[in-house]
Amino acid sequence: MKPSDKLLLNNKSWAQERAQLDPGFFKRLVNQQKPEFLWIGCSDSRVPANAITGTDPGEMFVHRNIANVCVPTDLNMLSVLQYAVEVLEVKHVIVCGHYGCGGVQAAMSHKHMGTISHWLHHIRDV
Repeated sequence: MKPSDKLLLNNKSWAQERAQLDPGFFKRLVNQQKPEFLWIGCSDSRVPANAITGTDPGEMFVHRNIANVCVPTDLNMLSVLQYAVEVLEVKHVIVCGHYGCGGVQAAMSHKHMGTISHWLHHIRDV
């Protein structure tokens, strides 16, 4: 089985299980998005925001990038922040780092890594 097929099967299984446990789950979810939290975290695959906080879909608005960097020139992050605060009216903004961050380690190495080096210079400057 291809890895992508496994993802699709897992998603189908998750959706079926959710619907069995709570038949109205998807109907409620599609009609509202009112999270209390904006999570700005690292893209690291070992730090999945919803899984490590025990939150369900719809409970947390999430933005991820390498090393959870927040800089005033990142229009993507600024757009997410503005939307979360002004439209979704989140009550809490969490900027979450983690142990063993590869982005931070790469920034500290001062090794040139192509495009990612431009992103990591924000950490190096600090």
